[in-house]
Amino acid sequence: MFFRAHTQEKAESLGLTGWVRNTEDGGVEAIAEGDRGALEMLISWCHHGPPSAKVHNVDVEWARATGEFRSFRVTY
Repeated sequence: MFFRAHTQEKAESLGLTGWVRNTEDGGVEAIAEGDRGALEMLISWCHHGPPSAKVHNVDVEWARATGEFRSFRVTY
């Protein structure tokens, strides 16, 4: 929960919308929409995460924004 909660806090502080969740293989997955510069800052942050995190890999896929999100939330 901590990585997801910290990701939500970071995304919200950057004015992004979308979601973050755990994956079945123990990873974390997120979709974020907003200003490209803010998205790049979130991606950069994800490379290290919060202080207790151990990040092994970050994969990024860019796509056209859908505008479907109103906030950034943790999903299950």
